Amino acid sequence: MVSSLEASRRDTRLDPYIDQYADRTGSMTVSAVRALFSVANRPEVVSLAGGMPNITDLPLGDLGATFDELIQSKGVQAMQYGSGQGELFMREKIVEVMAEEAIHANADDIVITCGSQQALDLVTRIFIDPGDVILCEAPSYVGAMGTFNAYQAQIHHVEMDEHGLVPDALRQAVVALRAAGKAVKFLYTIPNFNNPTGITQPLERRREVLAVARELDVLVVEDNPYGLLTLEGQPIDAMRSMDDQVIYLGSFSKTFAPGFRIGWVLAPHAVRERLTIAQEAAVLSPPVFSQFAISTYLDRFDWRGQIESFRGMYRARRDAMLAGLEAHMPPGTTWTTPNGGFFVWVTLPEGIDSQALLPRAVNERVAYVPGTAFYADGFGSRNMRLSFCFPTPERILEGTRRLGKAIADELDMHTTFGLGADERRHAPDLGPAPDLS
Repeated sequence: MVSSLEASRRDTRLDPYIDQYADRTGSMTVSAVRALFSVANRPEVVSLAGGMPNITDLPLGDLGATFDELIQSKGVQAMQYGSGQGELFMREKIVEVMAEEAIHANADDIVITCGSQQALDLVTRIFIDPGDVILCEAPSYVGAMGTFNAYQAQIHHVEMDEHGLVPDALRQAVVALRAAGKAVKFLYTIPNFNNPTGITQPLERRREVLAVARELDVLVVEDNPYGLLTLEGQPIDAMRSMDDQVIYLGSFSKTFAPGFRIGWVLAPHAVRERLTIAQEAAVLSPPVFSQFAISTYLDRFDWRGQIESFRGMYRARRDAMLAGLEAHMPPGTTWTTPNGGFFVWVTLPEGIDSQALLPRAVNERVAYVPGTAFYADGFGSRNMRLSFCFPTPERILEGTRRLGKAIADELDMHTTFGLGADERRHAPDLGPAPDLS
């Protein structure tokens, strides 16, 4: 008789546990951004792919001394378990931060999370059953869609224009989905410097979107990691400031440092109760030392001045990218002009597929994220997301030069072989694709 151990040793499948996973794992996919890391992190490659903030402007020496003092004076508390909702002193500081965007909040309605990515996970966990619909901008943040897919939600994209989400398109989508018997659970939106397009919803557009949501009784989830990083003028009032039923997601990853993994959810009281229970089930408590560290930073340092410094740094990088695109992109290429955040959204000339172009771009030693990563329905093949937050202006200019050459060479091949968009899949072999594992 063959033992189960012997049988497992004879199993030739790559994953012998394939029959034991939960059904929902079938919806889990590798992030397109993470998949590029093995290529984008090579020193010879100019990475315009990831949205990694540049934290070199932080006063690291002074922060080190301050955190050393923190451990010596409050180490016993800072390195212990904490509240599942998050520490009160941290929540009170977050109230001050959100006031910069006209949000008047109560610390009791805040739940601290392990970055805003976990905030997305908790919100999705408490609202979504398999098959429920989540409305998202077209295109939308790849990390959010990964979370929504993991909980087996149906993602339905809503049209955007140059001012963000289109209110009439939102109304039509909700009416049509409900007529088809679908449960529309919430609208997920990034009104400030949308990831990936960089588009910002003006104040009046925000009011119009909220009016449609109230009319149709649709919950709004506002994700706002970039709101304070405006590069033109002052921050726009958050949607939450206009409607206290909006669930607001915030983070210190872009305005301070992502390594501390501190984000938050501001939610109506009843929702906050369920979020806290879900948080306790997931991690017991969010990182306590990180909360002590960030609240100490907010107390002792000029965090508003630091954000202003970040704005200047990112403005120079944004301007370098726009100048590089203007100088190096071939005719037929267009792009957005963001007034904040980290990203520019590029539309390629007719017939050029950004996914198919990627091996050629990597051969030119430049990386980006193909546009299809930001859609749940296969759209975005002519688009790419370029990030200007991390490379220096000089590297950004060089990256756009390399990218422009890759696009021009691809166009030349189309001209030479007379290829249409559908024929691109049968084009001559350009060599092995990069390892994106």
